[in-house]
Amino acid sequence: MAKESELNDWGRPEYKRADLGELVRGKYAKRIRESTNVVVLDPQVAKVFPNDKAVNEALRRLIRSTRSKLKVRKSKSKTTEKRRAS
Repeated sequence: MAKESELNDWGRPEYKRADLGELVRGKYAKRIRESTNVVVLDPQVAKVFPNDKAVNEALRRLIRSTRSKLKVRKSKSKTTEKRRAS
């Protein structure tokens, strides 16, 4: 339950709704979305990953796997180019 002093603050005469100006829902939503690194997972994906540690580990494995495949492809293409040049 809220503290009694918090409840009493809103009843003070110095707080007037008119002083607050126009209220706009989501006024800062775009700015927050652009400046944060929070990612919202689809519910189906969230069921698979119990916490942020699990998500980060899966993404790190994907990155390592992708990088190693790219290295293999690059080295194969270099070998092929050398053979064609001979």
